[in-house]
Amino acid sequence: MQEPSSADPSRLELAEWRRLTAELYAEVRRLAARDPADACRVWRETREAMYRGHPQSPVPPDARSSFRAAHFPYDPALRFELPLVPDESPSSEAAAALRAPVATPGGPPGRGISIIGGPAALPVSTGQPRSFDRIGWVELPLPGGSRRLAVYWLAEYSGGLFIPFGDATNGRETYGAGRYLLDSAKGADLGGDPGRGTIVADLNFAYQPSCAFDPRWSCPLAPPENRLDVAIRAGERIA
Repeated sequence: MQEPSSADPSRLELAEWRRLTAELYAEVRRLAARDPADACRVWRETREAMYRGHPQSPVPPDARSSFRAAHFPYDPALRFELPLVPDESPSSEAAAALRAPVATPGGPPGRGISIIGGPAALPVSTGQPRSFDRIGWVELPLPGGSRRLAVYWLAEYSGGLFIPFGDATNGRETYGAGRYLLDSAKGADLGGDPGRGTIVADLNFAYQPSCAFDPRWSCPLAPPENRLDVAIRAGERIA
């Protein structure tokens, strides 16, 4: 993806996109305190309008006017406020799994995590790996049994929480390389309580990365440790 020049108005458009995203999630957090399902409705409608009408939409320009977002039905049982479990040193088997390649639709395997137990480079759809720190885990009490997801902190510029994940819907109902749950550096933050050490993980807000709509975008992807062996039929879908 070509970087904009210093005089390119797309910089201001991108700043506005991020501002609108942050404002949307602030409204989501406010509404969710009273009615999480209504918060999800607002999130869906606003995101679809942004994807159809904003110049920084990840949807290709010629497809924006006809774009319609698709979602699984809202499921209140898939909203959690979870404690952040501190990270621990992985076993040698886990370390090998973390370094395994990650499949990327329409291209070669993405790059796996390069360093374990500290700064890490998550796999990407294209381009150079992105630097993150794994800061801990959340345990999802799913109906079929507990599953855990690693929680990352963006090591570059502003920092931020990041939770990418894959599941058994990938490649059929959702993007083949997975979805995002949180990306607070970009404003996608569902809240939590720092005093109690918790993070809100509402799977109804899972969304496709930009590269799901156009391969020109470079997206960090879910590493093997965040690929779930169950289907998460919540949040955005493709089919």
